[in-house]
Amino acid sequence: MISLRQIRYALAVEQTLHFKKAAARCAISQSALSSALAEMEKQLGFQVFERDNKKVLVTPLGRQVLDKARIIKREMDDLRSLADANLRPLSAPMSIGMIPTVAPYLLPAILPSLRQEYPDLKLRVSEAQSQRLIELVRQGELDAGILALPFDIDGLLGFPFWRENFHWVTQADDRSIATKRIRAEQIDSRRLMLLEDGHCLKEHALAVCKLSDAGTHNLSATSLPTLVQLVAGGFGSTLVPEMALPSLVEINPALRRIALAEPGPHREIAFIVRPTYPGVRSIERLKRLFASELRAVREAA
Repeated sequence: MISLRQIRYALAVEQTLHFKKAAARCAISQSALSSALAEMEKQLGFQVFERDNKKVLVTPLGRQVLDKARIIKREMDDLRSLADANLRPLSAPMSIGMIPTVAPYLLPAILPSLRQEYPDLKLRVSEAQSQRLIELVRQGELDAGILALPFDIDGLLGFPFWRENFHWVTQADDRSIATKRIRAEQIDSRRLMLLEDGHCLKEHALAVCKLSDAGTHNLSATSLPTLVQLVAGGFGSTLVPEMALPSLVEINPALRRIALAEPGPHREIAFIVRPTYPGVRSIERLKRLFASELRAVREAA
């Protein structure tokens, strides 16, 4: 009978396409991993992996086996999580993925209280763009994700915990706009800089400002900090969500920000989980904690 241990080894090889790296990930020797997978292939009666000294490939039949193995592992992980979650709140290990336009600004606000309220929580945080995050949650590679809505999360449950608006950020000496709020039509789209394709923040900004992706905005960047530095250097302006203002804009005297006067909220931050995820009660607890800490930051600003 094929064991869960063999399934875990096989999935590690699929992810790395390298027996030595897979063995290191599983904390065993390469020879032990190779022997376990050879025994699995013997039981199956066909090869799952085609390998030589240079590369590892997944065979067509092996692909079918690994697809089923992934489902089995996800169900077993959920079963373990259910047992762990029944012990005490947020005491089991949890993996959460966050989009890059949320993680650096959310974590400083919530981690101190999270450690105080749930000291036994073993939290693993990773970053990925929205579409990849959704795939990882669906596959069971992540327990939950945190991303910005609106976004298509078909088949997953969403737990919103924060709403915020965008602010237009420009150089401190830019006095072209003297009001406290700016309408989208007042923004010079030729000097508006946005994130590169793949970031949902770009899509949200375009939607709020009713701009086409084929517009004339002249520069893009892979991160919000880079965009803000370009603004400080005089290359244009950008849009920054409220959550990121304290660490990116308000500490920089070379910048000023003006609230965007378009109907909001401009984005909604939410947890996403599988409908079968057994830790939904833990997500509800985190949702309340995160919302409370973010409100405190807003009130202190």
